Amino acid sequence: MNSVWIPSQLHAYTGGVSRVEASGGTIDAVLDDLDRRFPGLKFRVIDEQAHIRPHMRLFVGRQAARDVHAPISDGQELLIFGALSGG
Repeated sequence: MNSVWIPSQLHAYTGGVSRVEASGGTIDAVLDDLDRRFPGLKFRVIDEQAHIRPHMRLFVGRQAARDVHAPISDGQELLIFGALSGG
């Protein structure tokens, strides 16, 4: 099981919860597990070509992830960040 930190802009999918548990051996599998419980969440993070959306950042522990097929070990944290914009 992995702890997943959810950014505030996706709390509507998780019922306001900022940290959830999910399982999977890759980032993609963890997001699939989340999407089964929180439909629509994965699509806000990953596009139709299985690329991380430009405004989203993913970290496994403290390491930036650039590919959804990157491995994630049991017990590691997945952090999802949404970019802030302004001007």
